[in-house]
Amino acid sequence: MTSGSVPARLPAPARFVLGLGLLLAFAAAGQALTGALGLPLPGSVVGLVLLWAALGVRLVRLHWITDAADGLLGVLGLLFIPATVGFLQFLGAGAAWGLWLLVMTAGLLVGAGAAGLIASRLLRPEDA
Repeated sequence: MTSGSVPARLPAPARFVLGLGLLLAFAAAGQALTGALGLPLPGSVVGLVLLWAALGVRLVRLHWITDAADGLLGVLGLLFIPATVGFLQFLGAGAAWGLWLLVMTAGLLVGAGAAGLIASRLLRPEDA
């Protein structure tokens, strides 16, 4: 192959693995950056911003990560199954939460009403 020729197109599994490696590298870079600088942000979000910037300045080409991103989006729904199962496991506790929410709301309304009455009496102009 000469230096000016275009390399042969990679097979789909190789494109997927290379794209996934690139996505994971940006996620790891974001984690490292937030850990080193002590940023109060998730490392994956910082990695996503770094990837967006790299795509914007054309350091990374979109077609390099398309296969991996499409593959990950295809199984994204499966990632919510553990969270849903955990939520359903504690659904019975929701009745107790509803009672506490009612008590907290009532306390808030009584406290706000009392504060409003006191403030209106203190700020009322004196009759002369």
